[in-house]
Amino acid sequence: MNRVYVCSCFGVTEKQVKEHAEAGACTPRQIASASKAGTDCGSCVRHIQALLGRGNCPRRELLNQGMPALEAETGDLSEAA
Repeated sequence: MNRVYVCSCFGVTEKQVKEHAEAGACTPRQIASASKAGTDCGSCVRHIQALLGRGNCPRRELLNQGMPALEAETGDLSEAA
């Protein structure tokens, strides 16, 4: 299996970034919160932006309604933080 790393500092792959995006992470900051990618040297932020695309967020509707985009199936993730 060929892994393409987005973030060398924390070993985050393109697949992981895409999985976080599908779970609701719509911005590089939300990807960083979910995986640490982009929080050390920052050289991967543009790659993360490219993977996220423009306005291509599965949970954008929730954000537009003022609801949190990142929610676990059983509830809010803020309890775990």
